Amino acid sequence: MNIHEYQAKELLAKYGVPVPAGFAAMSVEEAVEASKKLPGPLYVVKAQIHAGGRGKGKFKELPAEAKGGVRLAKTEDEVRHAATEMLGNTLVTIQTGAAGKQVNRLYVTDGVDIAKEFYLALLVDRATGRVAFVVSTEGGMDIETVAHDTPEKIHTFDVDPATGFMPHHGRAVANALGLEGDLAKQAQSLAGKVYDAFLGTDASQIEINPLAVTEDNKLMVLDAKVGFDSNSMFRHKDLMELRDETEEDPMELEASKYDLAYIKLDGDIGCMVNGAGLAMATMDIIKLNGMFPANFLDVGGGANKEKVTAAFKIILSDPAVKGILVNIFGGIMRCDIIAEGIVAAAKEVNLSVPLVVRLEGTNVQQGKDILANSGLPIVAANDLGDAAQKIVAEVKNAA
Repeated sequence: MNIHEYQAKELLAKYGVPVPAGFAAMSVEEAVEASKKLPGPLYVVKAQIHAGGRGKGKFKELPAEAKGGVRLAKTEDEVRHAATEMLGNTLVTIQTGAAGKQVNRLYVTDGVDIAKEFYLALLVDRATGRVAFVVSTEGGMDIETVAHDTPEKIHTFDVDPATGFMPHHGRAVANALGLEGDLAKQAQSLAGKVYDAFLGTDASQIEINPLAVTEDNKLMVLDAKVGFDSNSMFRHKDLMELRDETEEDPMELEASKYDLAYIKLDGDIGCMVNGAGLAMATMDIIKLNGMFPANFLDVGGGANKEKVTAAFKIILSDPAVKGILVNIFGGIMRCDIIAEGIVAAAKEVNLSVPLVVRLEGTNVQQGKDILANSGLPIVAANDLGDAAQKIVAEVKNAA
């Protein structure tokens, strides 16, 4: 689960992390009122979407020369103009794709005189099973370019969970940023507080870019992106209230209601599989046969008929899907239950694309009989290789 920048900063501030004053705004008037609460004379008006690259982004509805989703303003009228142009319009950035995202919220913050910009992130290093610090002196909007062209400028180290954050970790952050004296002490303190926030919220990522040194020699977080481990949210009801469902893919949101592991992809073959490993193998073999998967979808090991029906309908709601491959190995999941769900969903949505089903495992013959007697044009497959070949051939023949 991800949250907006203004929410991330408010959360970090609770842990003592220094952030500039700012206020969220859902309307132009709220944006103007927010600027009146700030000391000025410089304000920053920021579009709030779950994507990076806002500063270099472009609005679909505005002329090409119009500014992006992060703007400086020196007067209330300039704040009003920026808010009017942003709210309700679609911002396209390097991370949103061509479709972009509609801006429904703004964040008006106090302007800061920046002397230097850094990059600081915490994330879970799955190779070591530890929380890792990622630090660079090259913060700002071009951090992706830095990572690609000069990776030696990015320093990474992890924290042993048995000891937690120690003073030497803080010194490592300060040294990586080339800071000395009071700024080094500030960096050590800030790093410890961000680590506490990471653990305290069950975060999966905290990215601060930029972490700025101000003209008066203070470290301050000017932008933050925070994501959480969704599996831990039962422990954080307060964080769940920060969820903005309008920022999520509608199909992925619908899938979450049925506890389905679904991720939309850019291909044309819809997949419904039980088990993450089998789902990955299914996507690989589709690509091996010359086409691309339209989604990752793991229905899990204990799905019922209603869950399978919902999964099937979610796949079919994607207009890019030209065919569907169902690959089920029935253990806990019974093949007859899968078959009943497939038939029910296909009839309900009036199936109009080719469907290939490979069933194996518990009650496999009952499942095959249900499909065969359904009256639907379902193509049966003997194994995964056969299934992939058949769905690709069916889609090509239907084109």
